[in-house]
Amino acid sequence: MEQETEETMDEEMEIIDQSESGSEEKANPLHFKLFGIYDVSNIVVRDPGMRRYINVEPKLLVKGYGRIREKFGKGKVNILELFANLIAVPGHRGKKHKIQTSWKSGKYTQNMKIVLDTLKLIEERTKQNPVQVLVTAIENGAPRDGITVIEYGGARYPQSVDISPQRRVTLTLKLIVQGSYDKSFGKKKPIEEALADEIIKAYNNEADSFLLGKKKDSEKQADSAR
Repeated sequence: MEQETEETMDEEMEIIDQSESGSEEKANPLHFKLFGIYDVSNIVVRDPGMRRYINVEPKLLVKGYGRIREKFGKGKVNILELFANLIAVPGHRGKKHKIQTSWKSGKYTQNMKIVLDTLKLIEERTKQNPVQVLVTAIENGAPRDGITVIEYGGARYPQSVDISPQRRVTLTLKLIVQGSYDKSFGKKKPIEEALADEIIKAYNNEADSFLLGKKKDSEKQADSAR
């Protein structure tokens, strides 16, 4: 009788263990990766101001279809979608607009393919998560101060201003694209390699980075206009 009770107790314990393990498996949500490739669960954004506007939410398809139109809605748009959109239209330089080439178009698939090829090159060269490399490069190259022009008594004066976190993100991506554009336009280097080189240089805080040079110039002008 004692052997039978011990056997039944062992069986009950096994059933309890199985039920607990099963409940733990059910409690864990389905783990998604960005594009089904890159794990973004451990991505760290160290800048507290930019943390709200660097969105790396894991999705299989990063495309908002222009539905996010609310104020400060760019914080809900994935950072790779912003990057792809700025590859298509990086914006003006001063009052001039640069000529666009065939690899920079309004097609989402073509622009996102450039982004994915760039991330692949970054991963091959750095042996690290390319999304984390991109996020750190944005943090390193985002200018904190800039200048605006104010008019007082019929004269125009430069005035230093703090750049908002949302503009810091978009301005940094714009400068990455424009700096890579200069290094690939009319040359044998494809745009994917130029983008990967610029992001890695900004990630490593290298002096010859176009992005870090623009950041230094912006903050220097702001210091002189205080």
